Amino acid sequence: MSNKKSWANDAPVAAATHFHTEQEEFWAGRFGDDYASRNRGAQWIARNIAFCARVLQRTERIRSVIEFGANIGLNLQALRLLLPEAKLAAVEINEKAVSELRQLPDVEVHHQSILDYTGKQQYDLALIKGVLIHLEPDSLPQVYELLYRSSARYICLAEYYNPTPVEVPYRGHSHKLFKRDFTGEMMDRFKDLHLLDYGFVYRRDLHFPQDDVTWFLLRKGREPRGDSVL
Repeated sequence: MSNKKSWANDAPVAAATHFHTEQEEFWAGRFGDDYASRNRGAQWIARNIAFCARVLQRTERIRSVIEFGANIGLNLQALRLLLPEAKLAAVEINEKAVSELRQLPDVEVHHQSILDYTGKQQYDLALIKGVLIHLEPDSLPQVYELLYRSSARYICLAEYYNPTPVEVPYRGHSHKLFKRDFTGEMMDRFKDLHLLDYGFVYRRDLHFPQDDVTWFLLRKGREPRGDSVL
């Protein structure tokens, strides 16, 4: 690791002390602890390197990234290898996951709910992966606004896609997993967002599987010339 400044040591860290929704309490508690223990390991880092490399192909000069719902930092570890000089930041509600995030060098960690995050800084890339599907649907407009406000140029959403909103049972729990067109809703809300790329990663991929994730890369600003997939 280089001798550059340690962002994690300089950033104030706010702890999550209250919850706005039952979903927040669910992920901050034992289920979130178990998730952090269950989803880890070198194989996940390798999968995320392949995933992030694909997403980054259509971007330019990414010098900073913030991930909302970073868990133990598997995506951030992949991004550190792909973007060794980038400033990385994470927002995470689960205390157990945060304790591991804080062990990663040069990561600014915010221990709080996404719904409480009020950071003013913009990052070249705002990333959210497997998080929107677990949020209370009524809170989505606030999170869309947060993603938009936190991004200087790019937004990546990687979630379960469905053209219309639908609830799906999740590991024996109800009201904990929702599919919908998150990206389409963001593009309808913010007219200067443009679709640069998208893809699907199948759980049976032979080398780098993900959990049937559909991802979308958006760019803010004027409509790009010659680099849109549309």
